[in-house]
Amino acid sequence: MKIKKGDTVIMLGGKDRAKTGKVLRTDPEAGKVIVEGLNMVKRHLRPRKAGTKGQIVSIERWVSASSVAVVNKDTGKAARVGWQIGADGSTKMRIDRKTKTQL
Repeated sequence: MKIKKGDTVIMLGGKDRAKTGKVLRTDPEAGKVIVEGLNMVKRHLRPRKAGTKGQIVSIERWVSASSVAVVNKDTGKAARVGWQIGADGSTKMRIDRKTKTQL
C-alpha cells in the first residue's frame, strides 16, 4: 500500500467526495485506511453505570485505500504515487508520477 499514516489524502468517491483529511491509521493487509473527519458514522453508546446517560458519538470508519489518493503538497491535487531510488542507491523515496516531485 502506498498510503502512510500522516499523509494528507483526498476522497475520490462516496458521500465525502473531494474532501481532504489526514490518515490516522492504515491496515495494509485489508487495504483500508482511517481518515480524520471523513466517512463519519454515528455510534450509539449505552450507559455504563447507573445514573449516567447514553450518548451518540460520531467516529471515523475504515475506508478502502483505493478510494483515496495522496495530495501533492505543491499542486494541491491528487497524485499517483511511484517509487524512485535515491542518488546514493540505498534510499527509496515516494514521488508524484506526474510532476516527478517527492511526496
